[in-house]
Amino acid sequence: MSEELPAREAMEFDVVIVGGGPSGLAAAIRLKQVSPDASVVVVEKGAEVGAHILSGACVDPIAFDRLLPGWREEADAPLKTKVKDDRFYMLFGQRALRLPNALMPPLLNNHGAFIVSLGDVCKWLAAKAEALGVEIYPGFAASEVLFGDNGEVVGVATGDMGIGRDGAPKDTFTRGMELRAKYTLFAEGARGHLGKRLLAHYDLCKGREPQKFGIGIKELWQVTPDRHHPGLVQHTFGWPLDNKTGGGSFLYHYGENLVAVGFVLHLNYENPYLSPFEEFQRFKTHPLVRRTFTDGKRIGYGARAIAEGGWQSVPKVAFPGGVLIGDDAGFLNVPRIKGTHNAMLSGMLAAEHVAAALAAGRAGDELTDYETGWRSSDVGRDLWKVRNAKPLWSRFGTAIGIGLGGLDMWTNAMGFSFFGTRPHGKPDSACLKPAASCRPITYPKPDGVLTFDRLSSVYLSNTNHEEDQPVHLQLADPGLQKASEYDVYAGPSGRYCPAGVYEWVREDDGPQARMRFVINAQNCVHCKTCDIKDPNGNITWVAPEGGGGPVYPSM
Repeated sequence: MSEELPAREAMEFDVVIVGGGPSGLAAAIRLKQVSPDASVVVVEKGAEVGAHILSGACVDPIAFDRLLPGWREEADAPLKTKVKDDRFYMLFGQRALRLPNALMPPLLNNHGAFIVSLGDVCKWLAAKAEALGVEIYPGFAASEVLFGDNGEVVGVATGDMGIGRDGAPKDTFTRGMELRAKYTLFAEGARGHLGKRLLAHYDLCKGREPQKFGIGIKELWQVTPDRHHPGLVQHTFGWPLDNKTGGGSFLYHYGENLVAVGFVLHLNYENPYLSPFEEFQRFKTHPLVRRTFTDGKRIGYGARAIAEGGWQSVPKVAFPGGVLIGDDAGFLNVPRIKGTHNAMLSGMLAAEHVAAALAAGRAGDELTDYETGWRSSDVGRDLWKVRNAKPLWSRFGTAIGIGLGGLDMWTNAMGFSFFGTRPHGKPDSACLKPAASCRPITYPKPDGVLTFDRLSSVYLSNTNHEEDQPVHLQLADPGLQKASEYDVYAGPSGRYCPAGVYEWVREDDGPQARMRFVINAQNCVHCKTCDIKDPNGNITWVAPEGGGGPVYPSM
């Protein structure tokens, strides 16, 4: 079909940035601050900036202070609720043990941080970028990396619009655009689909530990005024997860009677019967948690994978003509449950190196100073101190692993570690055990008041895709999905997906009943969990038609 399509029109820029999240927008702003005459474009797959942004979010303001030093005096700045009360709990069934703040490593102190809607923050940053002359194209999904004659990245192409499910152009067909640049910054977030291709193309993970991931599931609630405590930050770990399964929760009180509640589950879990979505719903029934939501109303829902590998798993971040920034590179700090500050700082650092290259008349080369410089920057220093927290937790379980991780963070604050740098081991896709060796988990039915089902949750995410378009969740081998994902692992895709995208449907009755794999792609909230957790790596997430997916309301 590609031979029959018209040639794409091309636009030339100094810099193309893929992704309108914190890292991409910070990079765009910093580029125009340093090089006002540089032409910079941001391409964003969401229908609007912020539509696909999902985070807790309790943010460290260090990057805002450096990027926009006067932001605290601006009336429209979306960082308004400062942390006033910082609590950590270990949950046991119906009980909760509060951990003394004095025992927590200094890096985990949230005082001075702000509770925000990261979607609103990105809208505000986008306005700042546009005021400096940055062009922002929302609703256009970058679907292809463009390479030059010498193998360097020379930009990206946006996806064609108006392609039918059969792959043929419809009456509404519009050819994608080529956005060509001297340098391209990839800021797609965790498991970026172009970033994933670049990792393989340039072998950027050579010599690194496998990237590790978690799935973060979040709800936004409007609670009654008597249950709202602006500035309260509450984190928990333990129940409902067993000791071998890593994860934890957050409750952030901010705004006008708003509470963000979320659950992060590490994707190296072993039991294929486990459901991250159902564990989140169970978590809300704990007495410590449920009283916050009594007489409240759930108004938002979403889910997103997060990169958890940290220092050991960050790939080579520079290659000819481009760089990885933010969570495309894996700069999230897992123990702090914070990535915004590092995402922005990495974008700013990359922008400064790009600006220097442009000033020297260079184009398409490898920005080696960014590659060698990030580890000695604030980003590297932040990740170095917590590098063992995740592998210790995974190796020794919650009870012992968190204690050892805390000890390691304390000693790292003093300049040494008893553990060196621990490895992560195998990728998350290789962690599931066969269903025959695991115990099924029976989850309670949702009550529709505190706990909910997937479909009513997806409704709150405002997710929408044009149904007559190619399925953006690509199955490499349908036979393998049945022979392995279902027959060996009991179909975990129907449980690890937080949006009800995957189903195994019985086609007839009897002992020889055939099972059919159904992909409800229109439900997809772009969390990328399937691309990470499928035990055979058989599912690949690619960008759907631009503008499709969730439209998160101030998440």
